[in-house]
Amino acid sequence: MALTILGLSGALTHDPSAALYIDGELVAAAEEERFVRDKHAKNRMPYEAAKFCLEFAGIKPGDVTAVAIPFAPISIMEPARWHYAKRYWYAPDRGLDAILTGNRRFHRYKRRIEWCLQQLGFDLKKTQIVPVEHHLAHASSAYHCSGFKEKTAILGIDGKGEYATTFFGYGENGRIHKIKEFYDPDSLGGLYGAITEYLGFEMLDGEYKVMGMAPYGDPGKYDFSRLAKFENGELVVDTEYANVIGFRRYKEDGKGYYFSPKFVDWLGPKRAGDIADEPYIHYAASMQKLFEDLALQMIDYYLGDILRETGRLAFAGGGALNVKLNQKIIARPDVRELFVQPASGDSGTALGAASYVSNARGVAVEKMEHVYLGPRYTNEDVIAACAKHPAQPTWERIDNGDTEVPARIAKILADGHPVAWFQGRMEFGPRALGGRSILGCPSAAGVADRINEQIKFRERWRPFCPSMLDTVGPQMLQTEHPAPFMTFTFEVADEWKSRVPEVVHEDGTSRAQVLKRDYNPRYYDLMKELEKLTGNGVVLNTSLNRRGEPMICSPTDALNMFYGSDLQYLVMEDVLVVKAGAEEAVG
Repeated sequence: MALTILGLSGALTHDPSAALYIDGELVAAAEEERFVRDKHAKNRMPYEAAKFCLEFAGIKPGDVTAVAIPFAPISIMEPARWHYAKRYWYAPDRGLDAILTGNRRFHRYKRRIEWCLQQLGFDLKKTQIVPVEHHLAHASSAYHCSGFKEKTAILGIDGKGEYATTFFGYGENGRIHKIKEFYDPDSLGGLYGAITEYLGFEMLDGEYKVMGMAPYGDPGKYDFSRLAKFENGELVVDTEYANVIGFRRYKEDGKGYYFSPKFVDWLGPKRAGDIADEPYIHYAASMQKLFEDLALQMIDYYLGDILRETGRLAFAGGGALNVKLNQKIIARPDVRELFVQPASGDSGTALGAASYVSNARGVAVEKMEHVYLGPRYTNEDVIAACAKHPAQPTWERIDNGDTEVPARIAKILADGHPVAWFQGRMEFGPRALGGRSILGCPSAAGVADRINEQIKFRERWRPFCPSMLDTVGPQMLQTEHPAPFMTFTFEVADEWKSRVPEVVHEDGTSRAQVLKRDYNPRYYDLMKELEKLTGNGVVLNTSLNRRGEPMICSPTDALNMFYGSDLQYLVMEDVLVVKAGAEEAVG
């Protein structure tokens, strides 16, 4: 009988997801937010995501060997709960809670998972639920999916799991060995999140906006070193300023934040609005620098010997989505290759828990080569959605779609028009990688601003990213390092800065996807066609959604988004939808 492991996340009340491994093959994975149309799907369980995984694989609940969950009870004999209580001495109710009932959140989550499984038709008496420590799930999602055969350094940085915030370890012969963990409130990811709140964004959502704002500022203008130090192998965050709880929190309109009034006294009022203005751009730059400096010091201290031995590093946790840090890691002389789990945040822990349990039961999981793991739709599904849609879309079915769709869309892009691109299976993780994307021609002046203002309705200073052919990557990015998932930034070669200016950020870098044809042939062929027309095998790529909404899942979602924006062209599989007044540009 096949070893079938279903991973279900959602322990931390955000980003619930499901992932399914059958005999080591990752058959399906998806985030709940895409189905319920609620970004981050807070306080939900991954019901729709799990239902999709089972239906896609054609299996029933009784076929599942075990359900893996990325959250586990932490023993009172271990240091985590005591560290939490000691560091939060000023909130004795929280400290006592950690000592006396420190696994309450785990038991609550397990009950909710059991309820979710019952709704899916599982018999709890016959269902084995296997808890995996949160940071071990992150570690497994990085190491076991990396495909690295040599001894591999493993790094995990996030806000926090049960109590741990940071993980250092190594993988060898399929087994993960823990070297060191830091515990709440000593959290580099949590500190970045607290500054994210101060800069006017939502924690667990806006950190990438802070990272995008940072290049506009000068990190030398403000010294943020008082916020956290790494000394003698320990990270210590100053809880006078950040990672605060209880009465130490700054409060505004009845809401408490993870920074303190003392922080506001130091730097001034919390930022409001969408403008990347002073002094906040400098604060973003200073936080980014502190994050990079401390992370690199910690890597040196705990993983330096392993890196010098093997050169391989696997990285996960929300902090792994900090692409500027990843650029610095790749630049280290002791790093030959960095694998960053494309779903590094908590949605990826469903995959991590499932991969961990599969390996523990003797079935190694495959290397993660792509993220096209969600639902797919046929031309008939698309046409049915068009027929039912109240906007009464004008559409045509393109003959010989595999060749004609790339050619037709490349022409529209080359003429300077953005296009909504809906093809194949939906991506797993936060990056659009050519399944559910808005595309533009990166040499067409002003196309990024147009997408920002008319379609994405997001902050003007946020960068857009390129997807490119694997033949272009080494020329434009000046490296052979694999970059299939948009998890790294690279310095763009001078010639390419002028050739594709719409996808080069303020600091001369791009967060790039370098695509091999095997994993998304139609998207690859589109870039080949664009190369024929413009000389550049590169496309501007951003996620198919509007600001504050999850990425599109279904054809109906795509039509709703299309008619709620100023987009003129939407292609779903072989079906091209065109708004009135745009037909002549296609003909």
